[in-house]
Amino acid sequence: MKKKTIIKTIQIKFLVGLAVGGVLVFSYFAILENAVGLFDKTYSTTDLINNFNDKRQEIYETKRYFNSIVPKYKNVDIEFEDDKIARLVISPIDTGRGSDLTVNFQDWNIPIKSKKTDSLLAVLGWNTVTLRTLKTKLDNANCISIANGEPTTIGFQRSGMGMYSFDVFNKPIPDSLKARYNDSCMFIYVNKTLVLEYGGGAFGSQCFAKEK
Repeated sequence: MKKKTIIKTIQIKFLVGLAVGGVLVFSYFAILENAVGLFDKTYSTTDLINNFNDKRQEIYETKRYFNSIVPKYKNVDIEFEDDKIARLVISPIDTGRGSDLTVNFQDWNIPIKSKKTDSLLAVLGWNTVTLRTLKTKLDNANCISIANGEPTTIGFQRSGMGMYSFDVFNKPIPDSLKARYNDSCMFIYVNKTLVLEYGGGAFGSQCFAKEK
């Protein structure tokens, strides 16, 4: 009788241990998926080109609007997620002609309605209407982020920590830069004013997936 009790106790402990182990494994993958988007959708170059063709007018309108509101001598890189600013980087452009080099800011996950956002908008000379207009234009373009410069980089979608983007040039890409913007990894050359870009995160592929 005692032997049967011992065996039963061992069996119970084994089953409990197995259950706990299963929960821990599940929790690990759940945390990993939430942190880095382990199982997020990936996008092909065809997906990006189709979106650009479908939303060409909206993308160019977003580019025009954004470049019209970014202050002179500043680079601004902003990304939205739902009702928050997922990422905001403000950096100065050193022109050597009196540009303001004192404002240099970078932060993540800022609620759109917050005192912190209000103070940042003041630095940029924006207001809540400006911010929401920009977000609406990005939404209409089926995009999530934008950064000024040459090219203007417009973020299409994320996959985990990686970002798929459109690099939209004002002027045709010089021949001397075409090789750089067509490495078949981070950059895919589409035409003289459009390049597709994939910025890989800390995990996963660092290049566009090969088309099947």
